[in-house]
Amino acid sequence: MLSFLVLRLRGNPSAAERAEWLNRSCKMVLRRLGFGVQVVGPAPRSGLLVSNHLSYLDILIYGATAPCVFVSKLEVRSWPMLGLLASLGGTVFVDRRSAISAANAAGRIQELLEAGVLVLIFPEGTSSDGSGVLRFYPPLFEPAVRAAVPVTAAAIGYRAEPPAEEADLCYYGDVSFAPHLLRTLRLSAILATVRFAPSGRLFADRKEAAAATRAGVVELRCRSGKIDAAVGP
Repeated sequence: MLSFLVLRLRGNPSAAERAEWLNRSCKMVLRRLGFGVQVVGPAPRSGLLVSNHLSYLDILIYGATAPCVFVSKLEVRSWPMLGLLASLGGTVFVDRRSAISAANAAGRIQELLEAGVLVLIFPEGTSSDGSGVLRFYPPLFEPAVRAAVPVTAAAIGYRAEPPAEEADLCYYGDVSFAPHLLRTLRLSAILATVRFAPSGRLFADRKEAAAATRAGVVELRCRSGKIDAAVGP
């Protein structure tokens, strides 16, 4: 965190500077953990980036893959290490129980998008076991529609040395954070694969954006052999 303090001493860091700092920090953390990352396709430099959500590890992986600002549920702020990284990296936290919090977050996301910052969302609203892609919540796409910026689909997947399956790395349901993290750190040769769509799309309607982008994420997951077909509406 010393590098962030140096950045802070130079003045109030912009969202882009925070994203760049988070990118460097996540790369460092992954090197120390010994995790591998495979990237397929070009990462966008701006606009809205949309992905399926499997684990708290997604933050580290995407953070190391491209400088971006995350949108996350408020609870992430209290997570060990990841919460601090997310906070210092400028993450937009949303209290899902508060309509005011959601409205404020939408406004902030639009500001970031209009400033040319890449913003990443997990519109399933929760992490899953990876067997399918849950429905996407359209309101999360409204800032991109209003800002008239491209929306790019991406998909993340994991594997580790046998006998671990991808589901063993996923953090979902009533799994407890600390025990799951300890089990994950005991696994060997963890490799994350991130696939990006070739290009982003502009949308004039948030429902169309949610449906079309979800289809893009499903296609990327199918291409990686992680799922056979879409799950959910």
